[in-house]
Amino acid sequence: MKRFVTKAAATAVILGLAAPALATEWNVSVWGKRREFTEHVEKIAELVKEKTGGAFTMNISYGGLSKNTENLDGISIGAFEMAQICAGYHEDKNPTLTAAELPFLGVRDLNEEVAVANALYAHPAAQKDLARWNAKLLMPSPMPQYNIVGTGDPREHLEDFKGMRVRATGGLGEAFKSVGAVPTSVTATEAYNAMESGVVDTVAFAPHAHLSFRTIDQATWWTENLNPGTVNCPVVVNIDAYNALPDAERAALDGSIDEAIAYYIDTYGKLMEKWEKVLAEKGVKKVSYSDDELAKFRAATSGIAGEWVAKMEAQGIPGAELLATIEKALADHRAMK
Repeated sequence: MKRFVTKAAATAVILGLAAPALATEWNVSVWGKRREFTEHVEKIAELVKEKTGGAFTMNISYGGLSKNTENLDGISIGAFEMAQICAGYHEDKNPTLTAAELPFLGVRDLNEEVAVANALYAHPAAQKDLARWNAKLLMPSPMPQYNIVGTGDPREHLEDFKGMRVRATGGLGEAFKSVGAVPTSVTATEAYNAMESGVVDTVAFAPHAHLSFRTIDQATWWTENLNPGTVNCPVVVNIDAYNALPDAERAALDGSIDEAIAYYIDTYGKLMEKWEKVLAEKGVKKVSYSDDELAKFRAATSGIAGEWVAKMEAQGIPGAELLATIEKALADHRAMK
């Protein structure tokens, strides 16, 4: 974290006047380009600057500070103060967060994603897990259920997934593997080239990523209702930098989270309207699966959560408790509606 003397402050010192407080400047590491997935980061930077009268600013870098798979490492050494990460990029580094990436958790919308993430992030095990990297969980990046785009003949039945090479990470990869597909965990920025070169036949993303990383440009079909799950990509901050903030600046940061998330959700809603138009313009066929096909998919993945819990418990991580935390968060959120 940089705290620097402004020109006005230096002038005040020379003139013997009371100098204003030092300014705070944070570097923020994200990737790709500005898109719906990063709008809460952009918004919180705007809000913090406004609330502190410019005393606390954030420089948001799209790939200039770190690779997306190394953002957590950068946070750990203080290379930058804030970053977006995705649990599925490095499951071994943040195993607790992969609870939210398990298939068919039943999350129906972005508000439920926020409720699940907030409950998971508040759990002591998750906080301890990220603290190993000197990282504090700040806010989620709620994403809708993933679906896949593909080339060639549409995979209209579950048996068509056998041998299908799909870009899918974490729990989603395990879900596709359970029905005979071959998951490949290339990063979002590598997905287009992987699809173009034939390394993968299909790519699993949320709509914003299919647009941003141009996988939709190669697609001939899209699974509109497969909805196997999503990924968990929180925004984290360096603990030392967070603790070093003056009280007013820390309050401005914490107090801007809900507004930034609300802005993100509103922005994503507008994207979904655009998504339907893009599908129509590009002539992408929508593949809709029957209830029976979806039931088969869920049945094939039914053991994944239990295996995940056993794996976590073997590492001393309360896997069953984390899963129960997610289930309770969903129930509590729905009860408030």
